[in-house]
Amino acid sequence: MTNEPSTAELGETRPDPNAFRDAEDHLNPEWLARLRAHLVAGEVDDIAEMMEPLHAADAGDVIEALEADERVALVQMLGDKFDFLALTEVDESVRSDLIDELPTEEVARGVASLDNDDAVYILEDMDAGDREEVLAQLPAFERLSLKRSLDFPEDSAGRRMQTDFIAIPPFWTVGQTIDYLRAEKDLPDEFFQLYVVDPSYRVLGTIPLDKFLRARRNVQIEKLMNGEVLTVDATEDQEEAARDFERYDLVEVGVVDENKRLVGVLTVDDIVDVIHEEATEDIKLLGGVGDEEVSDNVISTVRSRAPWLVVNLLTAMLASFIISLFNATIEQMVALAALMPIVASMGGNAGTQTMTVTVRALATRDLDGVRVRRLIVREVSGGFLNGCIFATLLGVITALRYLSPSLGVVIGLAMIVNMIAAGSAGILIPLALDRMKVDPAIASSVFVTTVTDVVGFFAFLGLAGLWFGLF
Repeated sequence: MTNEPSTAELGETRPDPNAFRDAEDHLNPEWLARLRAHLVAGEVDDIAEMMEPLHAADAGDVIEALEADERVALVQMLGDKFDFLALTEVDESVRSDLIDELPTEEVARGVASLDNDDAVYILEDMDAGDREEVLAQLPAFERLSLKRSLDFPEDSAGRRMQTDFIAIPPFWTVGQTIDYLRAEKDLPDEFFQLYVVDPSYRVLGTIPLDKFLRARRNVQIEKLMNGEVLTVDATEDQEEAARDFERYDLVEVGVVDENKRLVGVLTVDDIVDVIHEEATEDIKLLGGVGDEEVSDNVISTVRSRAPWLVVNLLTAMLASFIISLFNATIEQMVALAALMPIVASMGGNAGTQTMTVTVRALATRDLDGVRVRRLIVREVSGGFLNGCIFATLLGVITALRYLSPSLGVVIGLAMIVNMIAAGSAGILIPLALDRMKVDPAIASSVFVTTVTDVVGFFAFLGLAGLWFGLF
């Protein structure tokens, strides 16, 4: 009987069944299976032991991996030990379904344990009636603070801000401020700068922590502060606030109300989430899938995609109508039917490339008058040059394949025309939609594809009919 070499002897490592993630940074199936077994058995202590070391983001991954009934069981078994911050890390559909199944008292307890911005993130997706029930069970000060944030427009800086910040008067010294920070218990868990305010809470200046900690105790705050204050309005769109962070390399900025009074702060961790959300939204809109999420069910997915598929169907019928105008031409030269999709496809891809660059530039506000003109010239010229390159390549291949130099010339000319049209449509359509206050990420793709299909078919079949006298 021979002894087989062990895994260690072979230089391999077995995955640790106690590890939360595997070697590829995915949820460890063995770990997840053990958690499920504890849920079925109702072994609360073992569940708490497994979940306790996890970061909120990792706990969110676990919740998404579980079935709906298992999620509810997990939260209820953990009770006070469950960190509701994990619910800010899951898809909206998962969060909404889970909260709907939890008792109002449980949701209120969890919301009360969160920072203001995270609590608002959970509450804003709830039905108005359920939200009011949760708010009614919170202490008066927290309830009023959350209601004030919820009164700001959706996707605004006011919805994203934290209402805990450190504001001090200008006549204090560094020493007084240090003593205050040491004695005061109700302070933010993390902060990056101090805000110097007048009695009406209007911001007079800011002091970064690194500068503050290097100053002597007897230095007056007014002499230490930076008077060039950058703030954002609470009603400002969160995407605009994110651009300020990017442009000025910020880690924290004050949020002011309509009277310019300091009401909260935005921090870089919130803005990273905003940038991720906005970029994801633009990508989804370009693909015509709306706010679809990975965790959505089949019905939600179909409902999200169907409207744009209907629009695509209508535009495809338009392209089909253009082809039908040249039925006689195609019947006399069957090769045209095999070649015309090439022209339309190349134009569609080129138009999508230009459209993607343009939509992104519009989203980041990188296009002003001068840059718009340059971009238009660049894309149209690029379309012409690409058209010439691929016209030559496709023309030669076509001439050799069908032993018809004339057909090669025709498809080459059609390619140039459609590539120019693609470059023009890819930039002008998003610009026109943006000028009309329509989100170019939503509608550009359909219109650009329609233009390239129609122009491609019309140019190729029309030139073929004229060149060969088939009309």
